[in-house]
Amino acid sequence: MAAASQTLLACSDLHVRHQENRAVVEAMRPGGDDDWLLVVGDVAEYVAEFRWALTLLAGRFAKVIWVPGNHELWTPKRDPVQLRGVARYWHLVDSCRELGVLTPEDPYPVWDGPGGPVVVAPMFLLYDYTFRPAGTSTKDEALAYAHRTGVVCSDEYLLHPDPFPAIDDWCRSRVALTEQRLEALDPAGPRPLLVNHFPLVREPTRVLRYPEFAQWCGTELTADWHLRFRAAAAVYGHLHIPRTTVHDGVRFEEVSLGYPREWARRPAHYQRPPLRQILPIEA
Repeated sequence: MAAASQTLLACSDLHVRHQENRAVVEAMRPGGDDDWLLVVGDVAEYVAEFRWALTLLAGRFAKVIWVPGNHELWTPKRDPVQLRGVARYWHLVDSCRELGVLTPEDPYPVWDGPGGPVVVAPMFLLYDYTFRPAGTSTKDEALAYAHRTGVVCSDEYLLHPDPFPAIDDWCRSRVALTEQRLEALDPAGPRPLLVNHFPLVREPTRVLRYPEFAQWCGTELTADWHLRFRAAAAVYGHLHIPRTTVHDGVRFEEVSLGYPREWARRPAHYQRPPLRQILPIEA
């Protein structure tokens, strides 16, 4: 990363409840006064810690753009903020607006720096259990398989979809709303940079140690969005497997930090800086 140039940077899965990760965030600084930062979800489970991290980053970067992960939407019993589901999401959006941080509910900004222009499209889509384990064909079968193997996401106990009946209903609503916004973009204008906590395609989940976990990692409803909406690139997190992949000629960047037990043991060739440069593309 060249400190002298304007850059569009990204990170995700900061999980600042862990002191080691909190220290990493405290050390995050832009390379220049005009750098932007994408914060791609899973900052913290507790609202106060979420606000701490975004307050710090918003004070250092020219523009900060946040999308929610699943952990921000949890309602831990010890969090003084006991809002659930949609109400919790909007509470976080309101917090971001107080801090000058953009969210999926704001107009899409245009990055006019090196590598641009691109329309930065922060999205909140969730998952609908369609990334199912082999041999299962319904949500109920996929969940039953996960419970038999003991690989069950904590979302099942802490992420409440209120007022929707289930997470997949909330997901379908978010997909429809976001689809309308992307369809409204000028097809002759700058290409969008698609930013979502969960991968838009299933392929990145194929490397998961426990494949049954994939059902909490996205939706098949977005499988063609990187082509349909002419994506300049796609940025995501959630998997805690930082890497660059290419799908149908489109660059996908997984930008997560992850838990200390994960990033501390990565081999040298697999290390990624906590802030990933998205634009301009590094040579």
